[in-house]
Amino acid sequence: MNYIITLTIAGSDSSGGAGIQADIKTFSALGCYAASAVTAVTVQNTIGVEHVMEIPPHIVGGQIRAVMDDLQPRAAKVGMTTDSLTIKTIATELKYADFPIIVDPVMVATSGDRLMPADATDTLRNELIPLASLLTPNIPEAEALAGMTIKTAKDIDEAAHRLLDLGCKAVLMKGGHMEGNAKTDRLFAPGFQPEDFSGRTIYTDNTHGTGCTLSAAITAYMARGLPMSEAVGAARQYLQHALEAGASVNIGRGHGPVNHLYSPERMMIL
Repeated sequence: MNYIITLTIAGSDSSGGAGIQADIKTFSALGCYAASAVTAVTVQNTIGVEHVMEIPPHIVGGQIRAVMDDLQPRAAKVGMTTDSLTIKTIATELKYADFPIIVDPVMVATSGDRLMPADATDTLRNELIPLASLLTPNIPEAEALAGMTIKTAKDIDEAAHRLLDLGCKAVLMKGGHMEGNAKTDRLFAPGFQPEDFSGRTIYTDNTHGTGCTLSAAITAYMARGLPMSEAVGAARQYLQHALEAGASVNIGRGHGPVNHLYSPERMMIL
């Protein structure tokens, strides 16, 4: 018998709402066993990020290798990466992975603080994105990676095709930054018509870590064996419910977290 092993490669959030902490909560809530490789330690809370300490790249690579050699994950996500050498190291360790890799290009925190140095963007494009089974950028991240401004639905389509040209197998363009009473994410894959996933806008300040949570949920559902489209749909439902459950809860004085554990599932055994 085995647990469903999931791996997160991301930064640590001392306030517990995003990064490694959000991923572990999400994996666990969805019945998966959570393993991790920490890329950075952040000094942050719901108000903002005060400091980022990078973990040496060889330690990041060693963590990934230790998990892959022993635990055999069924899916992995890559979140916050801090510099070019770390990105190259992660790409080297994942190059021959035989499981889905979800890349969430964390560049800017909910508070507006930049988390990825600008000089690492090219390395992300060239080294890591080509390994991605799915890339999950929000609008600002897609703008930075595609090198264009996104204002309209046509812009979203153009940016997605530019990102697919970088070599990833699929792109989920997240619409959380767009105005309106509904939020729509759009899934793009070569040879398929784009697929929309919509949900009503939840008006709350508790949006810290929503991107991390969504990508972790997709990772968990793909590890459980769901096809990508179904995994995206299920993950969006999970995030919607987590937002609703935590919308009126006060944690901190800024952007609080979602309620990851609103209805946790039992650990699944294969």
